[in-house]
Amino acid sequence: MSKEIATLGGGCFWCLEAVYDDIKGVSSVVSGYSGGHVENPTYQQVCGKQTGHAEVVQVEFDNDIISFKDVLNVFFSIHDPTTLNRQGADVGPQYRSVIFYHSPEQKRIAEETIAEVQPQWSDPIVTEVAELDVFYRAEEYHQNYFKNNPTQGYCRVVIAPKVAKFRKQNLDRLKQTAQ
Repeated sequence: MSKEIATLGGGCFWCLEAVYDDIKGVSSVVSGYSGGHVENPTYQQVCGKQTGHAEVVQVEFDNDIISFKDVLNVFFSIHDPTTLNRQGADVGPQYRSVIFYHSPEQKRIAEETIAEVQPQWSDPIVTEVAELDVFYRAEEYHQNYFKNNPTQGYCRVVIAPKVAKFRKQNLDRLKQTAQ
């Protein structure tokens, strides 16, 4: 196994986690915070917009099964990278589109992928590409949020349709999803 980690922010981390959990080659997805100036931030602090952190997921994947580029192609298919500090009704810098790279190779691939997917969008992509400094794991109740709370309002109205759309369009990328 050729293990690699991607750290991505594209709105609410619950949405990203729910999609990446289904993908072949992904061994774990952890929700957390990166890109800010406060050590060990809490969800309340991040939502207060004073920490500078983005809600992110750390996706651990087997690069022999799914490449970093493919992880990014999924990322660009499940959020709007053209809205600054916003995803749908979620507004604030914690919801920004960001790729925190772990190596110069990831930075190169991220920049190339942005250039490749830009023609798919009518507005400019505003996704930030920044070196990962530190990742803080979110509180335990945020982990596997969609799986643990499928009937919660946000899960039913926002996450479930996003996951269903992704599953319908990407059957070849998915793990077993009969649940």
